[in-house]
Amino acid sequence: MAREPRREGGRERDREPSEFVDKLVHINRVAKVVKGGRRFGFAALVIVGDQKGRVGFGHGKAREVPEAIRKATDAAKRNVTRVPLREGRTLHHDVHGRHGAGKVFLRAAPPGTGIIAGGPMRAVFETLGMQDVVAKSLGSSNPYNMVRATFDALKHQDSPRSVAARRSIKVSTLQGRRQGADSEASTD
Repeated sequence: MAREPRREGGRERDREPSEFVDKLVHINRVAKVVKGGRRFGFAALVIVGDQKGRVGFGHGKAREVPEAIRKATDAAKRNVTRVPLREGRTLHHDVHGRHGAGKVFLRAAPPGTGIIAGGPMRAVFETLGMQDVVAKSLGSSNPYNMVRATFDALKHQDSPRSVAARRSIKVSTLQGRRQGADSEASTD
């Protein structure tokens, strides 16, 4: 969801349209008790992505919600990573991710499956541009840990092209081995 330019002092700021879409995942309100009452602060967790395989997350803290969101969005844009997708819609292989007590399991899915994931993980996949994936969160339901665990899993995602380059073989040789193993498994 792309945001509208903000109005400041009655006029719109001149801002070029961004290539990224951003999703607000979580806002946390904290209170500091001081003489005369409470002072509130806000922390925001934002995911940004171009829906073509690049995604990032950021965290921002401020006294006002819009400022916290702006800081988080800026941090997310600095923290963008590229994720290889199969056919531009799903993962190349199943993968586990972990951060703290948050664990996630991501599986590649056939066309038409959709995004089967909850909460913060869904925001990551939507901004990434992934269309078919099955994900399960285990352990912590803390949105920060879930997002970091999801990014840990996506970091371990390899495309056949990168694996072939690392092994100094052709992609067709690698794909042939995989299809050979699939046919052996089906005949057993």
